[in-house]
Amino acid sequence: MVLNLLSFAQTPPSYTSADILLGLQKLKVMGSVLYVAAHPDDENTRLLAFLAKEKKYRTGYLSLTRGDGGQNLIGEEQGISLGLIRTQELLAARRIDGAEQFFTRAFDFGFSKSTDEALRIWNKEKILSDVVWVIRRFRPDVIITRFPPDNRAGHGHHSASAALAIEAFHAAADPNRYPEQLQFTEPWQAKRILWNTFNFGGMNTTDESQYKMDVGAFNPLLGKGYGEISAESRSQHKSQGFGVPAQRGSTNEFFSPTAGEPIKSDLMDGVLTNWERVKMAGMDQAIDSVIRLYDHLQPSRIVPALLRLKALVDNSKMDIYWRQQKGEEINQLIRASMGIFFEAVANQQLAVTGDSIQISFNFINRSPVPVTDIKVMLNDTTIQLAQNAEENAYKTARLKLLVDKDFMTDQPYWLREQMDTGSFNVKPFLLVGNPENPVTGDIKINYTIGSERFSDRIPLQYKFTDPVKGEIYQPVFTVPPIVVGTMPTVVLNNLVPKHPQLVQVSYKSYIQRDTVKGGFRFELINGTGTKEKNLSYQLPMPKNTLQTINLSFDSLFARDRPAQIYPWVEVQETGRRVRYNNAMKLIQYDHIPTIHYFFPNSITVINEEIKVAGKRIGYIPGSGDAIPDALKQMGYSVTILDDAALASMDLSPFDAIITGVRAYNVKESLNNSYEKLMKYIADGGNMIVQYNTSNQLGTVKSRIGPYPFNISRTRVSDENTEVTFRNPDHQVLNFPNKITAADFKGWKQERSIYHASGWDKRYETIFTMNDPEDKPDDGSLIITRYGKGHFVYTGLVFFRQIPAGIPGAYRLLANLIALNQKKGF
Repeated sequence: MVLNLLSFAQTPPSYTSADILLGLQKLKVMGSVLYVAAHPDDENTRLLAFLAKEKKYRTGYLSLTRGDGGQNLIGEEQGISLGLIRTQELLAARRIDGAEQFFTRAFDFGFSKSTDEALRIWNKEKILSDVVWVIRRFRPDVIITRFPPDNRAGHGHHSASAALAIEAFHAAADPNRYPEQLQFTEPWQAKRILWNTFNFGGMNTTDESQYKMDVGAFNPLLGKGYGEISAESRSQHKSQGFGVPAQRGSTNEFFSPTAGEPIKSDLMDGVLTNWERVKMAGMDQAIDSVIRLYDHLQPSRIVPALLRLKALVDNSKMDIYWRQQKGEEINQLIRASMGIFFEAVANQQLAVTGDSIQISFNFINRSPVPVTDIKVMLNDTTIQLAQNAEENAYKTARLKLLVDKDFMTDQPYWLREQMDTGSFNVKPFLLVGNPENPVTGDIKINYTIGSERFSDRIPLQYKFTDPVKGEIYQPVFTVPPIVVGTMPTVVLNNLVPKHPQLVQVSYKSYIQRDTVKGGFRFELINGTGTKEKNLSYQLPMPKNTLQTINLSFDSLFARDRPAQIYPWVEVQETGRRVRYNNAMKLIQYDHIPTIHYFFPNSITVINEEIKVAGKRIGYIPGSGDAIPDALKQMGYSVTILDDAALASMDLSPFDAIITGVRAYNVKESLNNSYEKLMKYIADGGNMIVQYNTSNQLGTVKSRIGPYPFNISRTRVSDENTEVTFRNPDHQVLNFPNKITAADFKGWKQERSIYHASGWDKRYETIFTMNDPEDKPDDGSLIITRYGKGHFVYTGLVFFRQIPAGIPGAYRLLANLIALNQKKGF
């Protein structure tokens, strides 16, 4: 039997008697609201919680992007990896505030200063079609935007999200717009679209003349107010450091009309939010009677009444949208009232294509209501799990299955196709909008309660017991028989003085085999030309054991001078040679499920000359970046300076001390080392501070450099903008590398962020740069002499350019490190 795996990690939910009562109340409500913004963290979690749990509307949040372009305060992940983390953080937030989560195909390409730029890079029509698609599928009565479609939004993505929502409000109702969608859905006209005005960031757009709602109510069933629920939800954005305190008491949200029918007295004016909407007015009374019957100590007593409601809904001629929504709500209430629990759990987390996996199916009915004929369906095979599930009797069955060979089936759906510059490509289009891969695997469980047959899909999960954390659920994901990895991903082929460049090719076999004939194959790409190099090896294949081989880049590839190298592992199998190139990225944090995705294994080769001076560097970690590894590759000896090392070590041997990005934001302890660091500089040291944000510096702000300066929110988001050399004779532009305009070619996402401002006159400036709509700014790099040494603050985004293999970034960083290495400047 073949199993096609697709699964997600989440502890199976449990429901209290209060949850069931809230669900019964929600069953009476038929309104829906869609909130629209640009990024993870843009959403108003207090409003979402209030709408979902107090007003009991179906509530959704459409984030145009997954936050791929932001910064990461908990690790080194950037880009695609960061977007995956933030997707899971959003889903965790929604589980708390009760809303649903949606996305478009837009890629967060970094800060944008205009609506036009964002829409151009995203491809407006493509992303607009996604917003229309979500509206047509979700069918909101009211759409709310976080931002206005103008400069008050503060970010081009923000204003673009509002502009797209407003246009989609009209387009979704027009059958001539995106007619290809109508084979799966139908046009939808929301009643109104509003802007949720705000008072933050120094801007107050609220007004007492605007419609307002008090969203600070206390919900006694939950034991919390919506300000408290909101804080829990927002604090899930851990990669952004957004832990927030709970707010309690009355709090108003304000709304300004954008389009559609105006509000007279209520958000849902003109919308029927009860069962009269579907011409089943008697259902309101029927649900009220169920609520009156409800016994919070014996919730299963309402199951017969819920089964009657289920039959009425399933057999009605009501609109299919509400029939499905309310039908599933009733099904969930029945399962929750009976305490039904079921799971499909594997004995291992990795399922190897072509290999087998053992699965346990577990079911329990914790009520006196009979459950019969419990079957698990896998493809064309049916397993009788139990004929009857007596009260609180644990039913289980096990099965060993062959894993389907396509290990890409659980690759995040938006990463399966080659992406465009500003957006993902998705096939099939029906997947667009989903926060993650839908549960469409082969495992279903069927069972009967009363005369009603139930059918539910089960995600396959890996369950284990951690000795500290207890029972843990994680996703089961498929892997190919061999996964390949390479370190480093960037090689410096023309480093002066020469430093050996080693390439470590690693592979791991997930199937036990003896040593096999095979080897390594390298595709060498230079422009349009391709060469191959092959190394034959006897490859040991112990199961689940990483095998590595270190190769000298200089002896293998230096003469070829390729720009890109794709390593493959080849193994001899029955009558054929099979090649493997896929690398697997694992992302593991305690607050989210383990994430994985596959990508082609490759090495970027920098053939431009990079000269370095100096040997020893002390590195003070910040919120996470890959600079230390790059420094080692450049030939420097790097010592990581944690709090203890910084306090105890003699700093004088270091040619430079570098702080990681946001170090002063995340390490308040740096304030304690201020005098020691200043003495290091005065005695002839060189300190380089990478960017920090102004809003998280607190009391540390005035104690970074030897002379005062401020940190602004100025940034240069156009990575192609012209850079003017304000001080071309300065050493930092001439030693050991001659920096020219060519060194700023090919930069990714942005030039510089969080520039210095208001600096003391003793600082020198080096560059002038600005986005097209902004005034020239000199604050991307400031340098001063202090005693015998130097201090540098820079907003230049080395943390993006170095991992991307941008030669000019390496050369400029080498020059900053060498400030004390040449006399006479």
